[in-house]
Amino acid sequence: MISAETAYRRCEEITWSEARNFAYGIRLLPPPKRRAMAALYALARRIDDVGDGDWPQDRKLAALDELHKAIDALEEGEIADPDDPVLVGVGHAAAHYPIPVAALHEIVEGCEHDVRGETYATMDDTVRYCRLVAGSVGRLSLGVFGTKPARAVAAGPTGSNPDPPAPAPSVEELADDLGVALQLTNMLRDIVEDHRMGRIYLPEQERDRFGITAGQWDPPESVAAVVQFVAGQAVVWFERGLVLLEHLDYRSRACTAAMAGIYRRLLGRILAQPEAPLEGRVSLPTYQKALVAARGLSGLRP
Repeated sequence: MISAETAYRRCEEITWSEARNFAYGIRLLPPPKRRAMAALYALARRIDDVGDGDWPQDRKLAALDELHKAIDALEEGEIADPDDPVLVGVGHAAAHYPIPVAALHEIVEGCEHDVRGETYATMDDTVRYCRLVAGSVGRLSLGVFGTKPARAVAAGPTGSNPDPPAPAPSVEELADDLGVALQLTNMLRDIVEDHRMGRIYLPEQERDRFGITAGQWDPPESVAAVVQFVAGQAVVWFERGLVLLEHLDYRSRACTAAMAGIYRRLLGRILAQPEAPLEGRVSLPTYQKALVAARGLSGLRP
C-alpha cells in the first residue's frame, strides 16, 4: 500500500487543480483537516468525472457500481485498491475522523441520475437531487470539521410559554441545507453547459409556469424569470444553511464561510442579471475570491 503521505499529496494536487472555488476554503483549514478534505474532494471529483466523461452509458454505470463497492469497503475500514491514492487518502481520513463514509454513496447515486438522464418535475425533486450530490458533501465535511458544543438556552418563567419551542435543526440538517443552496447556485451558473450534456435540472413545473419551450432554454425573457425564481429559492436555503457557522470552530467556520461566500456572490450576480447564465458561465475574478476567503478568516458572515 502506498503511504498516507503520498496519497494525500496526490489528493491535494487534484484539489488545487480542479476545485476552482472550494480550494479557497479548504486551504484555510489546519493541515490534517485540509488533507482529509482534499481526499474527500478527490473522490467526489472522480465520481463526477465518470458522469461527465465520454464513455457509453453502460460503461459509466459499471464504473459507478465499482465505486459503490469501493465505498462499501471503506465503510468496513478496508481499501479496495491499496495503490489508489484517492482511496488510501479517504481511508486514512475516515480512520482519524468520524466521517459518515456511507454518504459517499449518495454522490454516486446523484451521478447515476445524470447518466440515466433523470428529469425533475417539481422543485422538491430538484432539491432532493441537490441533497444527494451536495448535501452529502456537507455532511461528509462535518465529519472532518467537528462541531462546537451547543450553547444552553435559558428557560423562561414557568408557565410563561406553554407551547414547547420547535426543535432546532441538527447540524447535519444545516449542512444539508447549505449544500442545497450551493448546488442550486451551481445549476443556475451552468445552465448552458449542462444543457449541452443533455441535462436540465430546474423543475419542469416552473419551466412550464414561466413559458419556457419544452427541452430548451428559450425564450430568453422566460428563462430569466425562472432563473430569478430559483435564485430566490437559493437565497432562502443560504439563510437556513449559514446558521451552521455558529456550530463550527474558527478554522472550520472560515473554510465554510469562504466556500459559501464565493457561491453567494455568484448568486448575487445571477439575481442582478438573471439572463447572464444564458450568455456563459457566471464567475468571480480571482481577487474577489481571495477577498471572500479573507472575510471568512476575519469571522464575518458571508
